[in-house]
Amino acid sequence: MRSKGVLHVDTEILVPFFDIDTMHVVWHGHYVKYLEVARCALLDHIGHNYTHMLDAGYAWPVIDMQLRYVRGATFGQRINVRASLVEWENRLKINYLISDLASGERLTRACTVQVAVQIASREMQLASPKCFTDAVARVLP
Repeated sequence: MRSKGVLHVDTEILVPFFDIDTMHVVWHGHYVKYLEVARCALLDHIGHNYTHMLDAGYAWPVIDMQLRYVRGATFGQRINVRASLVEWENRLKINYLISDLASGERLTRACTVQVAVQIASREMQLASPKCFTDAVARVLP
């Protein structure tokens, strides 16, 4: 069973024409962009976005990504991308659900995993930096 996470942020996206392929659905690679938009919204909600991460001396590369396509989104469709925080103490794991905004029909499920890398030493951290875990603690219910 997929974890719903401890908090989530919903992001509405209107599918643009330039994201459509010759099959008249969103080209599979563009879903990664939608995940990034939702992930940025979640990090903004936490109060520790990519700018804060860099200022603290850490990069957070994506080390794993999984997507499961159910139905293709189409030009002009309003979709909702829900980003749910699942893990944050040792790595940043976010689950995503992309659905049709009007009907709620599930279109895609995804998951990303990121780890903190200290910029100065280029060393991967075995635990998330305290500045990030503290930010998460401040917004948890």
